[in-house]
Amino acid sequence: MAEEELLAIIKAANIPDHLREIARKISDGQRIGREEGVTLFTSGELGFLGMLASHVCHRKNGDNAYFIRNFHIEPTNICVNKCSFCSYSHHFSATKWELTVDEILEKVKSQDPEVTELHITGAVHPDRDIRYYGDLLLKIVAERPALHVKAYSAVELDYMIKKSGMSIAEGLSYLKSCGLGSIPGGGAEIFDETIRKEICGMKSSAATWLEIHETAHKLGIPSNATMLYGHLENYLQRMDHLDRLRQLQDRTGGFNAFIPLKFHNNNNAMSDIPEVSVVEDMKMYAVARLFLDNFPHIKAYWPAVGRKLARISLSFGVDDLDGTINDSTQIYSLAGAEDQNPVMTVSQMVAMIKGAGRMPVERDSFYNKRVDIVEV
Repeated sequence: MAEEELLAIIKAANIPDHLREIARKISDGQRIGREEGVTLFTSGELGFLGMLASHVCHRKNGDNAYFIRNFHIEPTNICVNKCSFCSYSHHFSATKWELTVDEILEKVKSQDPEVTELHITGAVHPDRDIRYYGDLLLKIVAERPALHVKAYSAVELDYMIKKSGMSIAEGLSYLKSCGLGSIPGGGAEIFDETIRKEICGMKSSAATWLEIHETAHKLGIPSNATMLYGHLENYLQRMDHLDRLRQLQDRTGGFNAFIPLKFHNNNNAMSDIPEVSVVEDMKMYAVARLFLDNFPHIKAYWPAVGRKLARISLSFGVDDLDGTINDSTQIYSLAGAEDQNPVMTVSQMVAMIKGAGRMPVERDSFYNKRVDIVEV
């Protein structure tokens, strides 16, 4: 949608003046503030938000909607932390388990040769240090040299680096030398200190999460960013979280994508909190796209929200649906997500994106176009 067409629609529509002014700023490419973000959440109708977010998304990425051929490895569910929202760790599971290095390498060997990215994240094991995880990276890279390894959330990194006695920069530099390509966005949860203390008080602080990502960016290690939403937080706390991410991105430019992660209430200590509606999900994507003007991509992690909602999200500012996954993650299925066996073929991914009126683009880990999409 052209700028002139958007402004004409806004002018003709029955939109309150304060929302019209926010829309004008967005159309002009101006940055909006926290309070304006809260206003969009509280006063913006879904169609209005979708129109604005789609406009910004198109301005940044055209009609492209990205995906990657990837898989996950979750090395263990034994965790030093006990987060109230978590359904994955041994604290809320009937069993404890940990994969051996040989078992992890077998998973790597068994993947389709066309897979380009491995995502490693999971619990914070009390006995494993940075040398263990560095050696693991070396062995994975030796087995599949072309595989991009996106590994270890900031919470995992905080624990293993402290355990080693290294500084954050030293620990990250060591892991980079072992083959670490980028860092996932997990562990951010919500930055508000009061809520963070209540739902994940044993976990690394918000300041530590941000410091690890900033240091990684300065060392040439890109990362993603996340936010767990739909639990105890309010809109102002969501905007505080987004604002801290935006400020860090201003300093480093090292974030590839922002991923809103929906809270699911099965099999955890917060099962009394109802899950938010689809409308709230789409508002979250749209406002994130409108506020995070320095983030190139907004991702809908389809194992968390389901295939139908992931497709709908492409009309609310989302331009990335993650990847094929290959039934290799349990974190959201254990929490009651719709898809209990998350795997999607390339054909299914392409069909879903085309069904939303977008252009499917298979990407690499840095959003470079990998191959032309043919009829599949």
